[in-house]
Amino acid sequence: MKQLFVGLGISLLCLTGCSTNEKQSVSIGSSSPQTVEQYETIAANLDAPWAINKIGEIFYISERTGHIVKVEQGEVTRQDVKLEKTLSTTSEAGLLGFELAPDFEQSNEAYAYYTYENGNDQFNRIVLLMLENNNWLEKSILLDEIPSGTYHHGGRVKIGPDQKLYATAGDASNPQNAQDLTTLGGKILRMNLDGSIPDDNPFPHSYVYSYGHRNPQGITWSPDGTMYASEHGQSANDEINKIEAGKNYGWPLIEGEEKQEGFISPLFTSGNDNTWAPSGMAFYDNKLYVSALRGTAVLEFDLKSKKVKEIVNVLGRIRDVWIEGNTLYWITNNTDGRGAPGEKDDQLYKLEL
Repeated sequence: MKQLFVGLGISLLCLTGCSTNEKQSVSIGSSSPQTVEQYETIAANLDAPWAINKIGEIFYISERTGHIVKVEQGEVTRQDVKLEKTLSTTSEAGLLGFELAPDFEQSNEAYAYYTYENGNDQFNRIVLLMLENNNWLEKSILLDEIPSGTYHHGGRVKIGPDQKLYATAGDASNPQNAQDLTTLGGKILRMNLDGSIPDDNPFPHSYVYSYGHRNPQGITWSPDGTMYASEHGQSANDEINKIEAGKNYGWPLIEGEEKQEGFISPLFTSGNDNTWAPSGMAFYDNKLYVSALRGTAVLEFDLKSKKVKEIVNVLGRIRDVWIEGNTLYWITNNTDGRGAPGEKDDQLYKLEL
């Protein structure tokens, strides 16, 4: 099902880094004949970036190291984030998900998901941040003590079309968490913007929206409100799922193409012999665009034809994507300790779809 599009020779130039606003060629997803389109570097020298936000012509990008990068008219400003707890520096942890409040231009507020250390323990929490004097301050805690193990922190936060805040929580390296409705690990969570539990959540007095997840890192919605999520499999069997309230997505009892009564199988899976390590995702024209870390590509999942193809595949690890109009933006993640960073990595790019 997967179709590989190898970049033409000229696109390999970008492996050594592109200057801001410099256009380069990249192979994108048509098959015969192969086409080459222009992508553009918007910002460079990012430090393990994790989540893209955009308002007007300004980008706000979270970095795992504890910063928000503001990109405006090609100028990059690194803003400090002052948190109440010590930010964890373990693998996959740190300042992860970041989402501007709907009234950000008036309130200067945003939502964030971060991993912190508390003595010998480690947890994730969801907080409200406020921008003051070019610094972000932790204003209040919305949800605390989300399980956090050696790996699998989840970390994505997004406001849905219902104006609720959704968050992905990994199984914290304990697969049994995913099937345990008394713990927040291995779940997709849903809350009101003030951190309270919505009355219409599928389980009474619970933040749990769906469960049986291993390490979900991306969520998005179609215009009709259908929700989708990306999820890391256990060495392979990565998944793209249609998310429904209260449903069980099977981990660790089933994964990939396996089926069992009472569990939801994925719309797409990488299979037993392949891995994508999918992260952030966006919806456009009945297709899902998903950043792939180990797959080192932006993947296009066509919901109608059920085909998968690579849109960008020459820039290394991809952490998040953002689509506005017909323009695709994405960030590389070659400086996260698992990639091979180029001279100006990591970078924010754009491409007209």
